[in-house]
Amino acid sequence: MSDNGRIQLNVRISKETSSKLDEIVEYYQQGLKLGRIYKSDVLTDIIEKSYEVMNKQKRSFKRY
Repeated sequence: MSDNGRIQLNVRISKETSSKLDEIVEYYQQGLKLGRIYKSDVLTDIIEKSYEVMNKQKRSFKRY
């Protein structure tokens, strides 16, 4: 079985957070029209975008 460079994360989140994630997934589903969108795809996108923002902020802090 090939793992495609992926790992599985098992996390516990509140029901409220889970509901918010479901709503975000639905928003992505409606906005992208690419077929089925999975929670893992949404979480990956959110993490990647947050990482980019973090690095931009870190670079701007170094300038001072």
